[in-house]
Amino acid sequence: MANRIILNETSYFGKNARSILPEEINKRHYKKALLVSDESLMNCGVTKMVLDVLDENDIKYELFTNVKPNPTVSNVKEGLKLCEDIEADYIIAVGGGSVIDTAKAISIIKTNPEFNDVVSLVGVADTKNKALPLIALPTTHGTAAEVTINYVITDEEKVVKMVCVDPNDIPVLAIIDTDLMATLPRSVAASTGLDALTHAIEGYITKAAWSMTDMFHIQAMKMIYDNLEKACNKDEDALENMGVAQYIAGMGFSNVGLGIVHSMAHQLGAVYDTPHGVANALLLPYVMKFNGPSCVGKFKVMGKLFGADISGTDDEVIDNVVAKVRDLAIRLDIPQHISEIGGNRDDIDMLSEKALNDPCTPGNPRDVTKEDIKKIFEEAF
Repeated sequence: MANRIILNETSYFGKNARSILPEEINKRHYKKALLVSDESLMNCGVTKMVLDVLDENDIKYELFTNVKPNPTVSNVKEGLKLCEDIEADYIIAVGGGSVIDTAKAISIIKTNPEFNDVVSLVGVADTKNKALPLIALPTTHGTAAEVTINYVITDEEKVVKMVCVDPNDIPVLAIIDTDLMATLPRSVAASTGLDALTHAIEGYITKAAWSMTDMFHIQAMKMIYDNLEKACNKDEDALENMGVAQYIAGMGFSNVGLGIVHSMAHQLGAVYDTPHGVANALLLPYVMKFNGPSCVGKFKVMGKLFGADISGTDDEVIDNVVAKVRDLAIRLDIPQHISEIGGNRDDIDMLSEKALNDPCTPGNPRDVTKEDIKKIFEEAF
């Protein structure tokens, strides 16, 4: 079986990287953009940093900012209508994973209108055409949506997150401008950074992992573990490193998939509207403990990266590596139990059933049953 790598065309990194926008837009002969962002980024002035560049260079655009933290089918349909009404020929997304995921869904339906119900995009949709060109400017150092072929939209009717995987949706241009990340509240910086660490760890141990993606994930894990705490305290070098690290993790997991941390976190987001990074960060140590026996060798590699003691028995190695990850989350004030984020223990059976059927589950390094997932949820409550 051949291993496949798909990456985007062009990416820029560093402070004020957004200044390249006019040059890239003009050389591609784009005419008018739908600019997707959200109200919180508008209110705190982050989106304005990009709008100023566009305005100063007479770049035409219309704003769409009605994006929820866990974006929904309705969000996508509303944005799609505006995109069609203004006859946009490309999309600019300024935001975190929620914004970029919404923009991806809009862009793919714009050129594949047979999927305009949105829900038919779940899984690996058989789209025929490349999405409307998308330029992504991430404002968090976590999701790597700017370099992946994945996006997640909540189906409000079924109360489930749809994981969509489509090589046609990858942004044509990514601009990782750490000025846009520098204003993140500490709590958001922490949770999105731990989301990136989850991507790197799950991508490293997933069943489909291979030498090239291991290279990406090992580098990403080291950079995230060394820089996240400092980045949360606004260290400029650490912010630059986090911007690169989360992107590197995306290069890996986009091509090999994830595991049940994401399968379970998707349900917390759909049912309780838990921010995705918080859900992943909370669940990661519990799932690592479960998966450890199936990939002890890789846990020893992670132990070296995180400074854990790997001289003992396999069980001790697993415990020590998990402790390093949990301690980082605790230092960053991440909730450690689902009860802290409004979860209901009576929902465990329902959450477990949905997690079992999540598209990320088959990639988990250790085969799981519904009962396994229920036990992990129980421990996490």
